[in-house]
Amino acid sequence: MRAFQFALLFFGALHWIPAMAWGAHSFPTYRALERVPELTEAPTVAVEPLEAFLRSEEKTIEVLLASQEAWAMAQLAPIPERPANLAFVADPERSDEARKQAFLMALRMAPNSKFSLFFQPDPWAGNPSGTAASLPITAISTSLDPVSGTPYRALGLRAGDWVAPLTVVASASDEPDFGLDNFLWEDSPSEWGKVLGLGKIPYGSANVASSSQEPFHTAYLRENALSYLALPSLRWNFLLLRNYQFSTLAALAFRTGHSYWGWRFAGMALHYVQDLTQPLRASLLQGDSSLRLLGVGVLASAGWRSVQQDYLAQLSVRLHAMERFEAELIQGTSSARRDSAPVAIDKAIHNTDRDHTFPDWSDHYLRDIVAPQTAALANRLGPLIQTKWPLEHTDADPLLLESLTNFGIHSRNAIRGILRSANTM
Repeated sequence: MRAFQFALLFFGALHWIPAMAWGAHSFPTYRALERVPELTEAPTVAVEPLEAFLRSEEKTIEVLLASQEAWAMAQLAPIPERPANLAFVADPERSDEARKQAFLMALRMAPNSKFSLFFQPDPWAGNPSGTAASLPITAISTSLDPVSGTPYRALGLRAGDWVAPLTVVASASDEPDFGLDNFLWEDSPSEWGKVLGLGKIPYGSANVASSSQEPFHTAYLRENALSYLALPSLRWNFLLLRNYQFSTLAALAFRTGHSYWGWRFAGMALHYVQDLTQPLRASLLQGDSSLRLLGVGVLASAGWRSVQQDYLAQLSVRLHAMERFEAELIQGTSSARRDSAPVAIDKAIHNTDRDHTFPDWSDHYLRDIVAPQTAALANRLGPLIQTKWPLEHTDADPLLLESLTNFGIHSRNAIRGILRSANTM
């Protein structure tokens, strides 16, 4: 068992590789939702700073965040309980900044998160930016590297500006990758990690920004008993927690007349749904057997570290291969695929034929519907990418397009679920 634990723990080194799951989520979110009448026919909304929403609805937010914590303790055990002193308590006398800090700490998010007023234009629609000024990445994110180049283009908004709901949702679907979940652990190099009560990072690296967020952006909900026995923290479902937090905040914002934050929180909730449709984020073994991983651990324990390095290299090939395919297909960055990308996307992300074949959205939808579907796809896709990429990836294309179809289906169903819970449908 110690050898298997060693192998599983070393698997966490894979998350040293910077990975953004679906890359820039806003691009496929625009495609997934651009034909959904609940968004396209919804009226434009007035931009509102987060501080204004928190000040206006402070007491209802106090009640909601308490109910979120009760739900998490009942449904997501063994997630560590939130320290009592972090509970959000209404205090109309405090400053806007102090209220925002209390809100983020109660949600157990990074208190330096930006929550700037911005949007990302749809690169395919060619929608005009008007007088909006470009913002540096550092204005919206504490996580993205401003010097390495990113696919993000952020344009500034001001309080009182009017913006389409689709633009708000698509832009916000990227936001959880902007540092919200960074350095939250006891062993992270942050002051807040020491007081959030989440313990030490279960896998990944607590000291690397992109890696420290991984336990919130992956969910290994369909592993075998041996995997859970060797590494019990695989059961910690922080991704489900984040989706529930933002979904219920969205519903509250809609009910209380803060439509901008209803759509924005909805987009942030979508991020975690979409991450769980990424096959390599929903399966630890990715089609490999537990015995193989156990063998890697045994050999590594005996001093054959090269075997372990080779195994991790294979996993990283899969991850990079899939994310490169996604970038080429969604963003049209490959000249060989630019012409065919719109057709493939239309068949995959736009396809609403199967939306109604899934149950209505519920608190258990991610666990019971999305997780097993994505894990099964990962078990088929992982070995195929390993053997076919980069020399030939056409055999993997149907499975990759299937994952994009699932991305679209579950994004739309999640939005409908939020609107239904807010009594707007």
